[in-house]
Amino acid sequence: MTSSARPFLNRRLAEFGTTVFAEMSALAVKTGAINLGQGFPDTDGPEEIREAAVRALRDGRGNQYPPGPGVPELRTAVAAHQQRHYGLSYDPDTEVLVTAGATEAIAASLLALLEPGDEVIALEPYYDSYAACIAMAGGTRVPVTLHPHEGAFRLDLDELRDAVTDRTRLLLLNTPHNPTGTVLTRAELAAVAELALERDLLVVTDEVYEHLVFDTAEHVPLASFPGMRERTVTISSAGKTYSFTGWKVGWITAPPALVTAVRSAKQYLTYVASGPFQYAVAEALALPDSYLSGFRADMETRRNLLVSGLAEAGFDVYRPAGTYFVTTDIRPLGESDGFAFCRDLPERAGVVAIPNAVFYDHREAGAPFVRFAFCKRTSVLEEAVRRLKTLGG
Repeated sequence: MTSSARPFLNRRLAEFGTTVFAEMSALAVKTGAINLGQGFPDTDGPEEIREAAVRALRDGRGNQYPPGPGVPELRTAVAAHQQRHYGLSYDPDTEVLVTAGATEAIAASLLALLEPGDEVIALEPYYDSYAACIAMAGGTRVPVTLHPHEGAFRLDLDELRDAVTDRTRLLLLNTPHNPTGTVLTRAELAAVAELALERDLLVVTDEVYEHLVFDTAEHVPLASFPGMRERTVTISSAGKTYSFTGWKVGWITAPPALVTAVRSAKQYLTYVASGPFQYAVAEALALPDSYLSGFRADMETRRNLLVSGLAEAGFDVYRPAGTYFVTTDIRPLGESDGFAFCRDLPERAGVVAIPNAVFYDHREAGAPFVRFAFCKRTSVLEEAVRRLKTLGG
């Protein structure tokens, strides 16, 4: 049997190989380095929520296929969460859809809402699945770059407006923003809303870090602005807020027509997923505000520890207003190639990080930036900081 000369991977995905996360995680295992690359906690979330999942398993809830839109308990809890925190009212039966994490929600939304050739504007640097999902949907991605400014990465609203053409179908926003830690302000979001209404654009917003905002930053859903509820697919998940990333429970909230469209694509991806965990996440969403404030305060303490340690190690640090990532500039260390730096870092200092260039179409714009995750135990962060300080020597 001979193999075909035709490439096996279709042209839409030809530019996407093994993710840098797999490469860096393998380096961490090989070298025994501390992995501050991939964004997952090294401890579980609330014990009562873990026990809720065990109880659902034992009670036989979700061990077979759950309902396609998600179990009613979770859809009701998601709707209650949006009302409680943002004053947004959604019908749990027609305006909430449960997905296999936020990543499937993004994929299903783009597959459902794009026609081949439609342009999608995304804020660069962006979560790596965005580019692949746009490609799978046959869309054309149009990056609008967040630029370093006064210790943070900011959106240039004029650049955003100039990027919109007659072929633009959709804005793909992420706030709080991974990897930069930027949280779009109320004024910036109001301008985005005005643009979407003026140019009749759909918006998909990835808000998975909605409860991880620090200092004076606030998370404001775009759907809460006048005229935006009708054209916005809001995405979130349980993984980041409750530290159960392996459960893969996400959701969208949107008006019925948009939910129906996204569900049409979603049903042919996973169909359903995470049955018992859906019941547990429903209970998690009902936890008191004290859980969220305590979780946020704990992560802010860890952020401060890592930010201070990275600065002492010689990095130029962009203090994040949200998420659990810190972006650094390696040029003060005499480096300029983030890929080479991150590949050498496990041997040099026993720590793994991610080169931000992988999140850019314009790789040169991200070349000197490196991302570290602080969603790890305090003792792990302290040891990582101790190791990184040797770079200055």
